[in-house]
Amino acid sequence: MGRGKVELKRIENTTSRQVTFSKRRNGLLKKALELSILCDAEVALLVFSPSGKAHQFASHDMHRTIAKYRCERGLPQSIDQRCRSMEFWRTEVEELKRTIDVLETRLKHLAGEDLSMLGMKELKQIERQIKIGVERIHSKKRRIISEHSTLMKRKHRVLQEENSRLQKRLHELHDVYLRSRISAENACNAYPRVLQHGINYH
Repeated sequence: MGRGKVELKRIENTTSRQVTFSKRRNGLLKKALELSILCDAEVALLVFSPSGKAHQFASHDMHRTIAKYRCERGLPQSIDQRCRSMEFWRTEVEELKRTIDVLETRLKHLAGEDLSMLGMKELKQIERQIKIGVERIHSKKRRIISEHSTLMKRKHRVLQEENSRLQKRLHELHDVYLRSRISAENACNAYPRVLQHGINYH
């Protein structure tokens, strides 16, 4: 027997209504999770029980999703949301400024500048970093020189092989030329005899 069709109207029995709410709420939250995972969707679900208790699911940050929804629908952002957003970006800017200051100071120290306030421990650490950097540079230079040398040797070998082929071809052409010249000279030498034999014949 299949399940009968449930009539969609308010459940009068308080206990049955609470049980149905719990079951369907859990099913709804499960479906929201599956949708977010299977379809890579940004899902935000907010449910209030009859008693006013909130139940929620968010695949991403709930506040961000709500702000995105309000922006999409052309709704004004709440003051609290705007304040949080401004505070967030203010914090981000301050953090970036501090990071830039630290990096600029480190660069100056590595260049040998502004060292007066550093102790022996910091100076040794900078010295070690510079030595490591120099070793890496030397290693990179050696690798480049080795690769360049290998490439030049390969090119030199190719040129030698090409030169050998050209020399061989040149010798072959020279031999052909000599044979042709000898044949021509023999033909020239034989021509008077042919004429002479022809005169004697007549």
